[in-house]
Amino acid sequence: MEALATQETAAEKRTYTVREISKMLGISENACYAFVKEMKDEFRSVRIGTSIRVSKKSFDKWLDEQEM
Repeated sequence: MEALATQETAAEKRTYTVREISKMLGISENACYAFVKEMKDEFRSVRIGTSIRVSKKSFDKWLDEQEM
């Protein structure tokens, strides 16, 4: 059981959830799901069952390149 918790922690450190991204960007979760789908060529994401995980590295790179 402890190994599973360690694996989940390691995976979470490398990915964002849609909820986390929606909070960062200040948009609703529904809008964020559409945004992640639309931006599939800009940053990496993976669907695992009903969950979507977005690569922190690719998302952070994309976000850093945006003019604010």
